[in-house]
Amino acid sequence: MDSSVPETSGVVGGHVLVPTRFVWPYGGTRVFLTGSFTRWSEHLPMSPVEGCPTVFQAICSLTPGYHQYKFFVDGEWRHDESQPFVTGNYGVVNTVLLSREAEPIINVESPGSRSNMDVDNDAFQRVVKVSDGSLPRISEADLEVSRHRISVFLSTHTAYELLPESGKVLALDVNLPVKQAFHILYEQGIPVAPLWDSCKGQFVGVLSALDFILILKELGSLGSNLTEEELETHTISAWKEGKSHLERQIDGHGRAFPKTLIHAGPYDCLKDVALKILQSKVATVPIIHSSTQDGLFPQLLHLASLSGVLKCVCRHFRHSSSSLPILQQPICSIPLGTWVPEIGEPNGRPLAMLRPNAPLSAALSLLLQAQVSSIPIVDDNDSLLDIYSRSDITALAKDKVYAQIHLDEMSILQALQLGQDANSPTGLFEGQRCQMCLRTDSLHKVMERLSNPGVRRLVIVEAGSKRVEGIISLMDVFRFLLG
Repeated sequence: MDSSVPETSGVVGGHVLVPTRFVWPYGGTRVFLTGSFTRWSEHLPMSPVEGCPTVFQAICSLTPGYHQYKFFVDGEWRHDESQPFVTGNYGVVNTVLLSREAEPIINVESPGSRSNMDVDNDAFQRVVKVSDGSLPRISEADLEVSRHRISVFLSTHTAYELLPESGKVLALDVNLPVKQAFHILYEQGIPVAPLWDSCKGQFVGVLSALDFILILKELGSLGSNLTEEELETHTISAWKEGKSHLERQIDGHGRAFPKTLIHAGPYDCLKDVALKILQSKVATVPIIHSSTQDGLFPQLLHLASLSGVLKCVCRHFRHSSSSLPILQQPICSIPLGTWVPEIGEPNGRPLAMLRPNAPLSAALSLLLQAQVSSIPIVDDNDSLLDIYSRSDITALAKDKVYAQIHLDEMSILQALQLGQDANSPTGLFEGQRCQMCLRTDSLHKVMERLSNPGVRRLVIVEAGSKRVEGIISLMDVFRFLLG
């Protein structure tokens, strides 16, 4: 603990002291804390949080009761408008009411933190909350009102609103060699691309990171029918035909038929687009304009994702969030996401996690078997270090690394380092590799974070220790919002 942070004294004058964290998350060079508990005469220096230079903290042991406090930032008196405040004898001051029970202080230093993790500064913004242990619960009526209003919005707005003002959409010809196709995905920093069949004059499918995972698994298996040399000339079309048995659907009579391309039109409603993604369990659906006038080929307009749909929702309700009572609920109080089971919790669904020294083959197998898009990488204390996603696999396309390694011999850490060396500032992640949130964060805040491009899930961590508590994906949010 930093020497500038007061230590817990235990008991003073018969009163139990409550360790309380004060946080100034708005930057500065020198930040001090003062308040009624120092008789407004002593200025306590605040220390920057490791990894978060704009966030300052101090921990004080206070007697239960009502306290007022302010911050002295670079010679100027300030208060935190995000916390309770009143106008008192010392101007506008923040307030805190402490009971005899308080949350334990958590060490905010994170030895396992990495420079490529997007540390959530808001994780340290909250003064220790005091409650009786109960969480606010939303009523069924408020839940239905919120869902109805979101459903009405999604049903009355179209996929046309997802189209950017400018940008490019990449499609691959089915006759491209698989190896070349994955070099293109890697170089362009995209995880998926629609497939165009010039003979049929139509889009026939997509090539994704999942295909590359399956290819690597086949190359690494004994008795593989596809050598690395053949991969040089093996086309996307041949690969898709070779695994066509994996891409067949079953009709109502038990008969198999080829899986068709899931796509949407520009005038389909946003709700239909979201449902197509959810029901098909895909990351994106192409928005295709299929006009047959003038003999034009179908036009690929955009790749729609749940994050794009969610951004429309957040933008529409940003200034009227009070009309959606559910948005203010903390995520731990609603049935959302996958959580690490509590000790003794029956039927708890385990959350897939791996250590950094685990072999890459274990990560790929887990991505396939657990049908998840990413896996938290944690240390021996289950503190978050990084995350390995399906789309990370395209980094192995660099210099044909996939042809030079054995999946059982390369660790996840080595694979991630390869991807970090390869990623450009304009790559897939754009500095947002590892997005986190807290169990006390509101649904509105989680939705805003998930609506950012390239973010498909948030890892729920314990503040300070970054111990993984759960994970929330875009699909989780939409399943909950659409009921």
